[in-house]
Amino acid sequence: MSTLEYAIFCIFSNNSLKLKDLKSSKSLRIGISTPMALNHAILALLIDNAYSGYDLAKDFDQSVNFFWKATHQQIYRELSKLEDQKFVEVEIVEQDGRPDKKLYHITEAGKAFLTEWLLEPCDMMPIKEDLLVKLWAAKLVPISDSIEQSPIAKIIEEFQRHQALHQQRLATYHQIATEFYPAPKQLPIAQKYFFFQAEDGIRYEEDYVAWCDEVLELFANHADVKGI
Repeated sequence: MSTLEYAIFCIFSNNSLKLKDLKSSKSLRIGISTPMALNHAILALLIDNAYSGYDLAKDFDQSVNFFWKATHQQIYRELSKLEDQKFVEVEIVEQDGRPDKKLYHITEAGKAFLTEWLLEPCDMMPIKEDLLVKLWAAKLVPISDSIEQSPIAKIIEEFQRHQALHQQRLATYHQIATEFYPAPKQLPIAQKYFFFQAEDGIRYEEDYVAWCDEVLELFANHADVKGI
């Protein structure tokens, strides 16, 4: 494996890239961080509003879940842990003809815990992308003159499928930005934080869709060779 291949492998596999292996003297990893956990995401949602467990899980699906995945069951379990840690407190709301509702509020201790995490450094998130590994090993699959009947067609179909999924996600981000942030320059600073989250999603999806276009073009332009 060449030095470049080893470097890319380390990035894809989230291995620590030791520069003594790459003939250098410094590490790419800087600082010591506390990894983000579901409790941080839940507390962040509770900063401005109290939620029932159901409403919090529903709002989580429509916001944080775009960049931090969690099931409703995981959220309910974490709320119970946060209550035990005194990071949230529960308000019981009586309802006529219905069971009482539990509203979760973030406590001062919860805000202090979240603030402490906010001020810590954080690592780059690991990349776990199946398509990158498939592309890495695609040279094992020959490309015949007729791509449609070539084994590579299965890989091409998978790239096309993922591209369509990312196009759908891109459309969702554009809809969010248009509906909630029509005039981003006029937003108060707290709202701009949310806007830039949508912007990050838009740029990532645009780049992914364009990257798929380039890979698909690569396959199309090499239909006359026996491998990549």
